[in-house]
Amino acid sequence: ARMIMLTTHMKGKVPFKHVYIHGLVLDAEGKKMSKSEGNVLDPVDLIDGIAIEPLLEKRVQGLRRPETAPTVRKKTEKEFPQGIPAYGADALRLTFASLASLGRSINFAADRCNGYRNFCNKLWNATRFVLMNTEGKDCGLLDHTPADCDGTYLDFSPADRWIVSELQRTEAAVNQGFADYRFDHITNHIYRFIWDEYCDWYVELAKVQLSNGTPAQQRATRRTLLRVLEVSLRLMHPVAPFITEELWQKVALLAGRKTVNANISIQQQPYPLAQLEKIDPVSDAWVAGLKDIASALRNLRSEMGLQPSQQVPLMTQVNDAAQCTQLEAYSPFLQSLVRLSDVKIMDTLPDAGAPVAIVASTRFMLHIEVDPVAEKARLSKEQTRLESEISKALAKLGNETFVARAPAAVVAQEQARVAAFETTLVQVNAQLAKLT
Repeated sequence: ARMIMLTTHMKGKVPFKHVYIHGLVLDAEGKKMSKSEGNVLDPVDLIDGIAIEPLLEKRVQGLRRPETAPTVRKKTEKEFPQGIPAYGADALRLTFASLASLGRSINFAADRCNGYRNFCNKLWNATRFVLMNTEGKDCGLLDHTPADCDGTYLDFSPADRWIVSELQRTEAAVNQGFADYRFDHITNHIYRFIWDEYCDWYVELAKVQLSNGTPAQQRATRRTLLRVLEVSLRLMHPVAPFITEELWQKVALLAGRKTVNANISIQQQPYPLAQLEKIDPVSDAWVAGLKDIASALRNLRSEMGLQPSQQVPLMTQVNDAAQCTQLEAYSPFLQSLVRLSDVKIMDTLPDAGAPVAIVASTRFMLHIEVDPVAEKARLSKEQTRLESEISKALAKLGNETFVARAPAAVVAQEQARVAAFETTLVQVNAQLAKLT
């Protein structure tokens, strides 16, 4: 209010029209931070780190009640036995942005920064991978097919189109977050896209494409790796300016966003805006199917206690030619994602007593010797879960109020869920019967 009144009086105009009021940052016990109480966390200490002894000295200086110094020291030693590690400025900014729910006070603990420090490391390592696989290579940035190129210059895979679709959705969500002053939504959307979709999924799929793809597919993959990473760095820059500036200077050269002699900053670049017409539902569905199968097989490996390095053959039973074609396309990716030695597609799985995962009516079996007792317990647990899901869905559909008021699409979705659960339950019961 004083800023507005004084500036209006001196300059004759209002200095700003938007005010963001954030929650109060409290200590880990929910108390207001105060130097006189000895519970302040200096942001510089979180950024650069500080040993325990200097931290203790800082906290006992200028106390309102000097006699509480022993208590302050004891609490500090308990909370920070080794002092405070260096989290970095970007990790601290990301942490506070992720906690910035509207009008909500924050009980802040220093270890909250650790997850975002790991996130920054993840981004750094992903960038190193991209640079290692694109520097000095044709990254598909030409707008025409070279004379010495036989056939297609760029051949984008469903995985390439899917990550671009995910990027458009993230850009739209982030820009909406800025419009709504929801900095927590902004940070969470960026975190989910970069860590979960780009690093954990697309980079792994790209490794397969770079190893097994045709020259046109490899060029398209390198182009997608670079372009999506470059846009992601610009998208993340407002909440993590330092690491994004450092990485962008290297990535932008290869992505065609700057030249070697251009002395420009990421701050001078346009902020990404979503191009929703680039969303490809067909590629989204293709990758969603691959994810479902990979996740089911990973769960199967975990339940069977297989070591991460242990490669095992996979046998699959398909019902039609379309499923067979899709699985043939998925096979090289599944071998890499799930550590498979081989993928065999057959009409009927052998009656070996091995555990079976069922995804969209396709049956998958890891071909290893299994303990019949443990497998029976696993299937019984899955049987109970499916019966519970069916009961809940049928109860909802049996509610006349729900059926009358819910949109037709929602009712149809519940009916489809019941049908899918019942189909899977029949198959699980059949497996149990073989073990009985």
